Amino acid sequence: MIKSKGYAAKDGNSPLEYWEFERRELGSNDVLIDILYSGICHSDIHQVHDEWGGTQYPIVPGHEIVGRISAVGSAVTKFKKGDLAGVGCMVASCGECDNCKSDQQQFCSEKKTVWTYNSTDVMHDHSCTYGGYSDNIVADADFVLHVPESLDIKKVAPLLCAGITTYSPLKRWNISKGHKVGVLGLGGLGHMAVKIAVAMGAEVTMISHSPRKKADAALLGAQKFLNTHESSELKEFSAYFDFIIDTVSAPHDYNLYLALLKTKGVYICVGIPAAPMEINGRSIMGGNKILTASSIGGIQETQDMLDFCAEHNILPETELIDIDYVNEAYQRVLDSDVKYRFVIDMASLNK
Repeated sequence: MIKSKGYAAKDGNSPLEYWEFERRELGSNDVLIDILYSGICHSDIHQVHDEWGGTQYPIVPGHEIVGRISAVGSAVTKFKKGDLAGVGCMVASCGECDNCKSDQQQFCSEKKTVWTYNSTDVMHDHSCTYGGYSDNIVADADFVLHVPESLDIKKVAPLLCAGITTYSPLKRWNISKGHKVGVLGLGGLGHMAVKIAVAMGAEVTMISHSPRKKADAALLGAQKFLNTHESSELKEFSAYFDFIIDTVSAPHDYNLYLALLKTKGVYICVGIPAAPMEINGRSIMGGNKILTASSIGGIQETQDMLDFCAEHNILPETELIDIDYVNEAYQRVLDSDVKYRFVIDMASLNK
């Protein structure tokens, strides 16, 4: 077994604290990564607090991971010791079903997707997986990403979740020059959606109820801003957008925003509130509009995203913290007091 150390929560009411544990041995198709940086995702907080149910304690969160490969299995050919590498939300799957073969490992038909943490590793030893708030990780080489050396590795980690979550639907719907894209919500997901859609050539409008976000949206590349508390602006943007990407995870009025779509416009949800969505059928039927949602992407699509971001020099806006600040960082995420993602410097684990 491989000795590891990190930060874990022992139950849903306890803070994250230092913990030593063991990972499975390195298999022939595995790589061992010494973790340099780990991003904080809101879903980490949900799972630490068991807000989605099914959390296995102790839990070591973190599925936005960047580090250097320190060892490779005997069958690994596409990575070598010293390579810069990333791990996102998954570390294994069956590899044989139609979904896995079509780069949709996150939807493995055999229900054998192994998530980076809080998951039973059904493809190996059936142990519980532990995430990136730690000094190392073992992953199937087929689920490890090449991180372009041109990117600032201090900022890369959130691309492995926030980046692919927004890139995937924008790519799937072939967003390009001439499209008018509205981005609802300027947070960890929203700011990445703005950057990526702008790089794809779209005209991007930030949609928000907070006028104080207008300047930030412009700095990120958004050409326009819609203040939804202004009825005149809502009227101006009525039936305006080809696409709206909704990153909001709090309850909100979908019908209000559906009215901003053109005929045959597409409304893409990537932030899903816990409460059921309330949709008036006429909001979709009027104009033959499409309401859809998107999860993360597959491994090849995630690699494509990293390469796209390297080509266009796209990185998230981040705040670098030491690991002992993680509990305060969680509270700041809940208070929406971060622009726009926290990244943990894992070297601080040894301080």
